[in-house]
Amino acid sequence: MAQNIKTLLERFARRDRLALARLITLVENRAAQVASVMEEIYAATGRAFIVGVTGAPGAGKSTLVNLLIAKYRAQNKIVAVLAIDPSSPFSGGAVLGDRVRMTDHYRDPGVYIRSLSTRGHHGGLSRAAREIVKLLDAFGHDVIIIETVGVGQTELSVMDLADTTVVVTVPEGGDGVQVMKAGLNEIADLFVVNKADRDGADRIKAELELSVHLRPGDGWRPPVLMTQAANDIGVDALVAAIGRHAEYMRTQRSPARERERRTREFIEVLTSELEERATRALGNGARGAERVLGAVREGSLNPYSAARRVIEDRAALSELIEAGGSEPAGE
Repeated sequence: MAQNIKTLLERFARRDRLALARLITLVENRAAQVASVMEEIYAATGRAFIVGVTGAPGAGKSTLVNLLIAKYRAQNKIVAVLAIDPSSPFSGGAVLGDRVRMTDHYRDPGVYIRSLSTRGHHGGLSRAAREIVKLLDAFGHDVIIIETVGVGQTELSVMDLADTTVVVTVPEGGDGVQVMKAGLNEIADLFVVNKADRDGADRIKAELELSVHLRPGDGWRPPVLMTQAANDIGVDALVAAIGRHAEYMRTQRSPARERERRTREFIEVLTSELEERATRALGNGARGAERVLGAVREGSLNPYSAARRVIEDRAALSELIEAGGSEPAGE
């Protein structure tokens, strides 16, 4: 397996799209080799500009993203899209496939589109998205667009990956108060009222502008833009506004904020890696942890005492970490 990963990484470095796709699949499947892959490609990351697009279902996000791809391609930028979709309850795969979305760009070699299924495990979604974004970044994409299909807490954490977050709403989607309730007011760098030819668009725009005005502190004030994505109206202004925010972020880059982001990423990676190693170790039959797990299953030991017992038993903990460093037996 180590040789296969090495070969994939060599092909990845040569911009082989099939190698990119296979490495992304490893991330989605939480393979044991993911950490090694990320170590290898990490130095090549940090060059892409990441745009997050979120908002309620039905707001026209995919149509808007389709046009954003076209605008950036007209600027000769290499574009990737990560579309985070709800999972099929039967297959675990994304309900909305790559080919259904953004078909205008499917055959363009300068565009890479990938769907990421939530698979029902919300806790690991932000890490998987982060790692896929880093793969897309290291591959050489200039712009990476993350599109989420909702406004829940999971989507808000995924938006933490973006350099610029665009929140899309529509006139019939409720008033500006609903946007604030969803937590979007805090994460938005730009607001878009899509389908702006419909009744109520001006009212939503005014309410969003008021919410921006009521934000505490100075600094960037998110503009509220009106678009009709279906007719390519207002999208050029959106691209320009994203560019202005990118320039603002470059001039206001805070070392303290960068340290905080790196710290959050480290904690997320560490906790996820320990969880995944523990799961794999139990699949591999790690003896020390297996005995404790048996007692938990029988009900003779509660999970908190069991966890403390493993953590305080250095031999059991070491075995758990080492046994979890490979795939479960039989795979």
